[in-house]
Amino acid sequence: MIELTTPINEEDVSRLQVGDTVEISGYILCGRDAVLPKVLKMIEEGTVGSLGIDLHGQVIFHTAVSPAGVGPTSSNKVEIESSIKPLSKAGIKLHLGKGELHKETITALDEYNAVYAVIPPVTALLASKTTDEKVIAFPELGMEALHLIKADRYPAIIGAAHGRSIYEK
Repeated sequence: MIELTTPINEEDVSRLQVGDTVEISGYILCGRDAVLPKVLKMIEEGTVGSLGIDLHGQVIFHTAVSPAGVGPTSSNKVEIESSIKPLSKAGIKLHLGKGELHKETITALDEYNAVYAVIPPVTALLASKTTDEKVIAFPELGMEALHLIKADRYPAIIGAAHGRSIYEK
């Protein structure tokens, strides 16, 4: 088991390989199809710094945050998968979700030394490993707003790294 703590540095990402099991601790962003296009717009406009967080070395979990907890949504939804390249370019090092990504997305991850990890849909387990949460942008989206949570050893498997995918046939 490889322990990762946010922010994740370039060297840690460089060492990760497809199939590695990891535990992620520290503050991570949570966003899915409703909010990610808004975050991309902020990056394009140069206003993402107003969120009060640095995207460099950050993790983004493709999830909503509800009273029931957090659980992964499909990362290959158009609004989510299309955000992976620009978010990686902006400094995100680990994208956390579920499902197979397109080859172009895997190539983009490699281009920006970022990785994708799959996390099992275990909302009850993750609730016990989430120690803090707050909305940092777009509160009008409710549980799909951009959240910042504090994770304590979230389990995941590296699903795409360095141009390879766990889903390769």
